[in-house]
Amino acid sequence: MQEKQSATATEMAQVETIIGRILQVGVVLSAIVMGIGLVIFLVTGDSGYAGHTVPLTMAAILVGSWQLKSYAIMMLGTYCLILTPVLRVVVSIYAFYKERDHLYVAITTAVLIILMIALAIGLTGK
Repeated sequence: MQEKQSATATEMAQVETIIGRILQVGVVLSAIVMGIGLVIFLVTGDSGYAGHTVPLTMAAILVGSWQLKSYAIMMLGTYCLILTPVLRVVVSIYAFYKERDHLYVAITTAVLIILMIALAIGLTGK
């Protein structure tokens, strides 16, 4: 019994380390991507779009990033920052499942569903 609790505690410590690393990498990655977009904007002095137009859909952001448009790259960095805590919620669901804590699996899954609905509303603009 003691061995099983020790193994579970060790596994949970590893999951917590992974969650922390996900948050660190997500923030650093998004900062790097936003920084690249900012440097491109400062060097070219152009957003890559006519007037006050900005990319609002994920498709436009990805296409604009591929074309090295500074605003699209900065928006991509923003989406990376937004998706970082979402990934943390997904990993938390796994951690609670491994602990066999069904109440927290249900609660965290509900939080994930709410986040996905909010992201969908934000992407569609409706």
